[in-house]
Amino acid sequence: MDVCRPIRKTVRTQQARELRREETSAERHLWQQLRARRLTGHSFKRQQPIGRYIVDFICLRRRLIIEVDGDHHQRQLDADRERTEFLEALGYTVLRFSNREVLEQTAAVLQRVRRQVARASRP
Repeated sequence: MDVCRPIRKTVRTQQARELRREETSAERHLWQQLRARRLTGHSFKRQQPIGRYIVDFICLRRRLIIEVDGDHHQRQLDADRERTEFLEALGYTVLRFSNREVLEQTAAVLQRVRRQVARASRP
């Protein structure tokens, strides 16, 4: 019996709520494109706990995760690689974009997301 499991979930849920309140400008910008089924007609959630991680955006139906990385991610490439491998082992596809890409190349970012959703939609 794992008595700590509900507590951990609650802690991660609280952390996710805090991350939603403290989102970066790039995350806020991308969320405006993804929310309310605006981009692809599919539902995305933000700051969603999965295992020991909290992902930036997720489309559960298409098993697609979108991560928006700030400058600090350049110093944690191994941790990001481990995180991506964990999520992919669960059957998710992970797209990573830098804050700069999201803010300065929004159309290209959205096109990549659309392509991935379409790819995941195929039987």
